[in-house]
Amino acid sequence: MLSAAEEQLADKLGIEYVTLQPDRVVATMPVAGNRQPYGLLHGGANAALAETLGSIAAALNAGEGRIAVGLELSCTHHRAATEGKVTGVATPVHRGRSTSTYEIVVTDEKDRRTCTARLTCVLRDQPPGR
Repeated sequence: MLSAAEEQLADKLGIEYVTLQPDRVVATMPVAGNRQPYGLLHGGANAALAETLGSIAAALNAGEGRIAVGLELSCTHHRAATEGKVTGVATPVHRGRSTSTYEIVVTDEKDRRTCTARLTCVLRDQPPGR
């Protein structure tokens, strides 16, 4: 049986982390392998990239013995990405004791915004045994 650490969606999507800092989390994701039937980057792949980056940022800010869990995600898809890689950048909008909100901007290789997302995470105590 696979452990949770071996079953990460980010791995399946090809997400590669560039920067992991409390005020800025950056990663890239290939368009190839993440397309919808019309050849465009799938909106769900954009959403998964956004939630991954925002959740990591929230976890980095949650504090010792705390975890971040996605509560609400909204995405606006501005333009299609059809090739290459997209880059997502998560920055804080609000960092509180019980919730954190991040804006995630996704751009194509020409630095054109393809998606803007906002993720709110609830911050909780880490479950025992994790």
